[in-house]
Amino acid sequence: MMKEIVTINMDKSLEARATAMLVQVANRYDSNLFIEVAEKMVNLKSIMGVMSLVLDNGETVTLLADGSDEKAAVEGVCGFLTGMAS
Repeated sequence: MMKEIVTINMDKSLEARATAMLVQVANRYDSNLFIEVAEKMVNLKSIMGVMSLVLDNGETVTLLADGSDEKAAVEGVCGFLTGMAS
């Protein structure tokens, strides 16, 4: 299991379109992916779960990944959240 703390650094907050894109990125990987904010943790592959977090630019989140491609999954999601990849 991998755990990574990341600060969201995107041009816009994670509104509907960006949230959908984040979930699409997460779904590229076989690993189980979760995102945690404060004390709430949701499945990163669930659009409704991610939308319920109401994430914003500058917010710090914790990513958790467990599976065969967890390292690549964390790198891909971190890249998206920091504006370094899509």
